[in-house]
Amino acid sequence: MGGLAGSLWLLLPLLGGRLGVPAMDVTSQMAFVQRSLSSAKGPGEYMYEINGDEVFHVDLEQKKTVWRLPQFPEYSSFEAEGALTNIAVLRQNLNILMQRTNNTPAQNVPPKVTVYPEKPVALGEPNVLICLANEFSPPVISLTWLKNGQQVKDSVQETDFYPSTDYSFRKFSYLTFVPEAEDIYYCRVEHWGLAQPLTKEWNADMDKPLPETAENVVFGLGLVVGIMGIIMGIVFTIKSRQMNEANLRRRRPM
Repeated sequence: MGGLAGSLWLLLPLLGGRLGVPAMDVTSQMAFVQRSLSSAKGPGEYMYEINGDEVFHVDLEQKKTVWRLPQFPEYSSFEAEGALTNIAVLRQNLNILMQRTNNTPAQNVPPKVTVYPEKPVALGEPNVLICLANEFSPPVISLTWLKNGQQVKDSVQETDFYPSTDYSFRKFSYLTFVPEAEDIYYCRVEHWGLAQPLTKEWNADMDKPLPETAENVVFGLGLVVGIMGIIMGIVFTIKSRQMNEANLRRRRPM
């Protein structure tokens, strides 16, 4: 894996708090683009989140909005064209930034990797292994699952890149599996900040509780804990916008 010549991120908070209570909920829009010296087109992402939990992202290749949970489109909508326009602007700004900085590459910060099961392990009972790569930059990484030394491609899902306030990123990979005593699983991580691939092992004898950090638990469980809070945040956002539009219409001179 080779390094990128430049990266540009946009982190934009859109909404804080609810009416009559301290500001506790934060809605934000996150977008980033990257490129190398050899190609002007590189990876990018556009995502909308509440309190760090993804609501939707835009598939930049298929040009469509992808909702994190099927309930979300019932409360809101988003046209992918708006995200594509923002990404185009970011790509142009990145080209300018690269020229002004003499093509200085982004700093490579290696990930911290944790592997853990979604729930307490019972042999022969279906479960999910979670591989969390955290606190890395830039947001380009490869997560691969191995079972007894053989790569596993089926029953694997990945999240998008989730940003942190320090401009580092996290990413999750999920492996649906049936634990057996003799099986050994590995999550192999490749990143430009690593001199060689990093491999984390898991087997049934290593079963331990989920990480205690609240953000890890929420992301690792696929937003099971935060669903209602996010939906209420979306509803509040929509109602707030409707109220603002109504107030503007009333204030317009006849």
